[in-house]
Amino acid sequence: MAGDGKVRDGFISKWGFILACIGSAVGMGNIWMFPQRVSRYGGGTFLIPYLIFVFLIASSGVTGEMAFGRGTRSGPMGAFKKAVESRGRNGRLGEMLGVVPVLGSLALAIGYTVVVGWIFKYTFGAFSGATLAPVSPEAFGAMFGGMAVAFGNNLWQWIAIAVTFFILIMGIGNGIERANGIMMPLFFLLFICLGVYVFFQEGAAGGYKYIFTIDPKGLRDPMTWIYAMGQSFFSLSVAGNGTLIYGSYLSDREDVLYSARNVAVFDTIASMLAALVIIPAIATTGAQLNTGGPGLMFIALPNLFKNMPGGALIVIIFFVAVTFAGISSLINLYETPIATLQERLGLSRLQACLCVAGAGVIVSTCIQGIVGGWMDFVSIYVCPLGAGMAGIMFFWVFGKKYVGAELMKGRTKPLPVWIYPLSKYVYCALTVIVLLLGVVIPGGIG
Repeated sequence: MAGDGKVRDGFISKWGFILACIGSAVGMGNIWMFPQRVSRYGGGTFLIPYLIFVFLIASSGVTGEMAFGRGTRSGPMGAFKKAVESRGRNGRLGEMLGVVPVLGSLALAIGYTVVVGWIFKYTFGAFSGATLAPVSPEAFGAMFGGMAVAFGNNLWQWIAIAVTFFILIMGIGNGIERANGIMMPLFFLLFICLGVYVFFQEGAAGGYKYIFTIDPKGLRDPMTWIYAMGQSFFSLSVAGNGTLIYGSYLSDREDVLYSARNVAVFDTIASMLAALVIIPAIATTGAQLNTGGPGLMFIALPNLFKNMPGGALIVIIFFVAVTFAGISSLINLYETPIATLQERLGLSRLQACLCVAGAGVIVSTCIQGIVGGWMDFVSIYVCPLGAGMAGIMFFWVFGKKYVGAELMKGRTKPLPVWIYPLSKYVYCALTVIVLLLGVVIPGGIG
């Protein structure tokens, strides 16, 4: 029940919630950034610190945001307000601070809309043949460059928003849960198919060997640990918004530690599948992966698929899978501002969706030429700030007794004794470190 007595929408099943959280976590960072960092920082050498940070962040940040949302049955503004009020203070300050992760989610969603619009165009082009039509690497670059400019991809961007908000208007159980229940299994299935295909390609063995090779010298390189930390932090989507709002729809019968663990496991599997497809595929050409980001997805990989046997089918499978990853992340990012409008202004689900969709259409259309800088600003400054504030509100302001009670909901076993100190001290400090390193290191660490 919501605070005003209205019945609050929610997830229908435990795995519906988990799949939705997996969908929010699995995105472009898994596909166009993780393989590049594995390649650049020594294959298996990078995986060791990455897995350490995944465990740390999932056990503290992801678990905490789920429990924070569920305990307050609210989005960031309401949750922060209740935390401050628990100390006998005026909740207005917490409410104001909660605006930061809400705006961060909206800003990230708007930037991500541009990227998903690119994906929609390339997915359609995979079926029509346009995606593989260029005849040289330079031509692939020119095709992407002609799209990734101001007002360069309006139609497909609007289609991406229409599909996303069709799902969101249907609500949590009937929309978000059902959509992720279809998209996430298909995403993993399609990437497994790609992995099997690449496995049988000549020269792929060199890529597998590199992925699982551990060089002790690489573990002494601070940058390996810094980028592993950044990759895991942003991949698990801790920002004080999306995971928190999904948690607010979760039943008290469910164990958030179990849910967070599954999100971390499947997010890591998604990243590994991408690496096991992309790095060996590039190894078939005798080269190493030396680029990431949009250049990898929209230039290097289409050029590679064009020259592989069955490339026309492979590019379809790849971009359909990427479309599922993009939409699942986008619906999570837009859900936070939608829920906030419902809670704070009393709007209906439809009214809130239309307001946020309108903002998404207008702003995303206008920022197509500057989306890189837009996304860098949000990820470097706003996301770790939102994650840090959520961590402080839950673990420091609400305190140990409240946190323990919320984490015990749905559990039959006692909480691990290390959960609270890890979350309160290590995780909250880590959010500050991620923010500072993102500011200092050009391009950020996410």
